[in-house]
Amino acid sequence: MADKKEKFVLVGVGNTSTQEKIEKPTLSFLQDAWRRLKKNKLAVISMWFLVGLILFSLASTIFVPQKSANAFDPDKVATYGNLPPKSAFNLPGWDGKLQTPGSDYVSDVYADQSVPDGERFLFGTDSLGRSLGKRIIVGVRISLLVAIAATLIDLSIGVIYGLISGYVGGKTDLVMQRIIEIISSVPNLIIVTMLGLLLGNGIFSIVLSIGLTGWTSMARQVRNMTLSYREREFVLAARSLGESGPVIAFKHILPNISGIIIVQVMMTVPSAIMYEAVLSAINLGVKPPVASLGTLISDSIENLQYYPYQIILPSVALVLISLAFILLGDGLRDAFDPKSSQD
Repeated sequence: MADKKEKFVLVGVGNTSTQEKIEKPTLSFLQDAWRRLKKNKLAVISMWFLVGLILFSLASTIFVPQKSANAFDPDKVATYGNLPPKSAFNLPGWDGKLQTPGSDYVSDVYADQSVPDGERFLFGTDSLGRSLGKRIIVGVRISLLVAIAATLIDLSIGVIYGLISGYVGGKTDLVMQRIIEIISSVPNLIIVTMLGLLLGNGIFSIVLSIGLTGWTSMARQVRNMTLSYREREFVLAARSLGESGPVIAFKHILPNISGIIIVQVMMTVPSAIMYEAVLSAINLGVKPPVASLGTLISDSIENLQYYPYQIILPSVALVLISLAFILLGDGLRDAFDPKSSQD
């Protein structure tokens, strides 16, 4: 029988400092969100793709000005018009050759149209002989400008409106929601047409029309989340400490609903790009000869059968940009939602 007076020894434990050591480093809210975001590889790739694309769009204003992408020589349209893509390595599909539908003959378009030796267009040309590569660069720049500017209007108006409506509540919330319903009941096309008549079909009128109608969905999302969070314990504690309503709304509630806001923003950007493309297809978009992804797709529809590359290339650019924003939005939603952490 063991001696009852034997000293008890705790096995497997070091000194007191080792027991009390905190293994996980202290992270701020943004640092913890970034740590979770890095685990989502698709979101990180999308983020760097969009960052590079925005930086490239800003830098392209120097070496690919809009005037250069829109200019063409009427006397050389027969030479440079509708040239297929051609690279220096003559890759399949990028060799300057084109096969007419219904024919087995593959023609070298550059030789047939007497294009000077050494001249080639990586993405081909349009019907007027303008470089499609330059116009896609300008089109991406214009589409991003329209989408980001409209999203900033959507963000600034929708978040403030939704926070006030949800936090104040009562009759104020009732009136503010009826205003949103009235705005939402007016078709966007009517607003775009009216602004087009007043301001002309241009970038400013498109941005303004998207901004004036798109903020309602953001306001509803923010208002619904604010109604849920304003009865939480941390809000009640802030009220007990005597903090004012605006401080509670913007300092305590807003950070907790930032994940929903960011996802909504990421979904608004591709929606705005698509909306601009639809407007351009019905001649309510940017004015010719300014190029956007929407106008490039619209102008090339009539040549789809004979020159499919003219619609495929801007469409691929449109899809990649939209997909990158959506994937990044999903990643940011998981990163900014503390409940998604499995640590």
